[in-house]
Formats: sequence, structure tokens, C-alpha cells
Amino acid sequence: MSMFVGESLVGEGNEIAHIDLMIGSKDGPVGTAFANALATQSSGHSNLLAVLAPNVAVKPSTVMITKVTIKGMKQAVQMFGPAQAAVAKAVADSVASGVIPKDQAEKLVVVCGVFIHPAAADDKKIYDYNYLATVDAISNAMKGSPSVEEMLDKKDTAAHPFRGF
Repeated sequence: MSMFVGESLVGEGNEIAHIDLMIGSKDGPVGTAFANALATQSSGHSNLLAVLAPNVAVKPSTVMITKVTIKGMKQAVQMFGPAQAAVAKAVADSVASGVIPKDQAEKLVVVCGVFIHPAAADDKKIYDYNYLATVDAISNAMKGSPSVEEMLDKKDTAAHPFRGF
């Protein structure tokens, strides 16, 4: 398989974290998306590498995509601060725990969509929720979860939390 896809929603309030991600080989469609994300920046959508600290990028190399237009320095600092730290730690911990095989870490890349609500205020919750959501999304991607059977079993009873009714 050249692409693994995962999603997770964790938390509550304005700090809620919603992660969508793709994991795949550098020479496949995810690698192309990774390169395009880094090469294609636009106002309010500054894509960035996930780093544990400056000069310590995670493996697999991970690009974070803003899912909401960044409209000010507060929101930008939240993306480049607690969200970036959380995603990076989650990727590193996923390799350390074997969810992402260590021997594949140099061959794979991750494209990770990150949501930061414009009214989010609590950096600790932003970190905690994004960490958990990223760990969950990576695990879901690597396991192929939900399976088609799980999705079909839940299709008539699932309630999207933001559907509006």
C-alpha cells in the first residue's frame, strides 16, 4: 500500500483537535503531496515541518498543513508552538512504540492537517489534544481503522458532532 490515511478528533471547546493525515512513501503520492505542501505556501497557510526542537525534525519527515486560515500572530504561535510540538512528539512516539516501523522512518513521509480554532486560548490543551489526536490518527492509519465493516456497522447510528442538528 502506498498510502495510509488516518483521522482523529480529541478534546472539547475551542482547543479541540482534529487531525487528518496521510502516511506514505517518499516516492509515491504522499511524497508528492509532502513536497507540494512545503513548496506551496500562501498567506494564512504556512505549512511547516514537525520538529521536536529547532534542528531536530522528526522521522518520518512530517509536514503540518493548516486547516484554518491563520489570521494573527496568536494563532500562528499556537501552530508553531504547542501544535507543532505535539505533532512532532506524537510522530516520534509512534516510531518509538513500533506503530510506525523504525526501519521505514526514512522511507515514509507524513502530511498532517491541523486545526487551530481562532479563539483557542489554552496552550496546554492545544498540546495535549493535538498530541492525542495525532497518536490516534497515526494508529488508525497504520491499522486501516476503521475497517469497511466497522464503517458500515456505524453508518446509520454515527452522529457527527458538528453536523448542525
